[in-house]
Amino acid sequence: MMRAVRAFSIPRRAFSSVKIDHVPGRQEMTRRLPNDSTERNATFAHEATRSLGGVTAEVRNDWTKDEIAKIYALPFHELMYRASTVHRMFWDPSEVQQCTLLSIKTGGCTEDCSYCSQSSKHKTFVKPTPTMKVEAVLEAARRAKQAGSTRFCMGAGWRELGNKKNAFKNILEMVKGVNSMGMEVCCTLGMLDAQQAKDLKAAGLTAYNHNLDTSPEYYPNVITTRSYEERLNTIANVRDAGISVCCGGILGLGEAEEDRVGLLHVLATLPEHPESVPINALVSVKGTPLGDREGAEDYQVDALDMARAIGTARIVMPRTMVRLSAGRLSFSEAEQFLMFSAGANSIFNGDTLLTTGNPEFEEDERLFKKFGFKGKPAHMGPLEPPAEAAGEVEIVSKWKAGKSGMVEQLA
Repeated sequence: MMRAVRAFSIPRRAFSSVKIDHVPGRQEMTRRLPNDSTERNATFAHEATRSLGGVTAEVRNDWTKDEIAKIYALPFHELMYRASTVHRMFWDPSEVQQCTLLSIKTGGCTEDCSYCSQSSKHKTFVKPTPTMKVEAVLEAARRAKQAGSTRFCMGAGWRELGNKKNAFKNILEMVKGVNSMGMEVCCTLGMLDAQQAKDLKAAGLTAYNHNLDTSPEYYPNVITTRSYEERLNTIANVRDAGISVCCGGILGLGEAEEDRVGLLHVLATLPEHPESVPINALVSVKGTPLGDREGAEDYQVDALDMARAIGTARIVMPRTMVRLSAGRLSFSEAEQFLMFSAGANSIFNGDTLLTTGNPEFEEDERLFKKFGFKGKPAHMGPLEPPAEAAGEVEIVSKWKAGKSGMVEQLA
């Protein structure tokens, strides 16, 4: 077996554009990587490892559950150092994606998700409403764009698209309309078949959210009306259609730490890592089984739980955006900063995160200024990591130059 060496003859990166950004507070100019996550990953396919500050990281899909468990169980200070260092190897930590999520069809869902206020099986404050009109959705997208959001996500409270032909036709118009505004477009519409995924791609859909919620083992305790395999099938349909996958889970369902590890293991061993992984803290809603359970305070997720999950996700999926999602309102600014330091680089902001509250645009703008963050522009790849641009990241390649000048892969 040949030892991996740095292949200086191979370009370390290829940029999808020559877009130059002037970064506040810096004299140098930085460049952007390809926006498409598949293209971006292919650009770095030759890389074996990256190292910085005594930490080595690699993008791999063969993690064992035991390996991830050991990372998750690291002393908190060590986990935070490793996660933050990995984050700086692969990302500009000052750039954070801002997403807005609008519920275009609320309530009346036939699923029995024990955490969800939109289930028709639970008696909550949510009252079923019809699907929003196309123009109303587009107006909400315009407001989101004016406020600084660059990705607009539309969620519908139903099990699957199925034969909802008229509703799907309207959704395709919404996707086209939002895309025409120069925003990235995301949907979460339940289960999709392969053709529906292709139609959404053709309409201009950027990403599709379909969470796994928790580990395969704990999943039956959360929902019984949809199998784990059905969720994985939808993810496969989305990926095969060329749409970016957004897939994560929820903390605070009553799961054990081994279930959090199990969820991350499934995500980190998918054929391709998701483009983004939302980490949600359960927002308990009265009337749902989880909202009405005895001793609910015993299941409350704290900032350290969130940071541990985010940090582990960052280490095992270095090129994936980790999104700080539902439950963000329950954490202080200092606690949110801890989560960003652990590797989160995307948030939901704006009007309403489905049926629970979320900080308003103005508050997030103030928070970004306080933290020194800037939003990631729509349809543009992430900034080149400053540590990499400065030559501080050691990159070891899987390839070497042979005597003939041809590039050969190392065994």
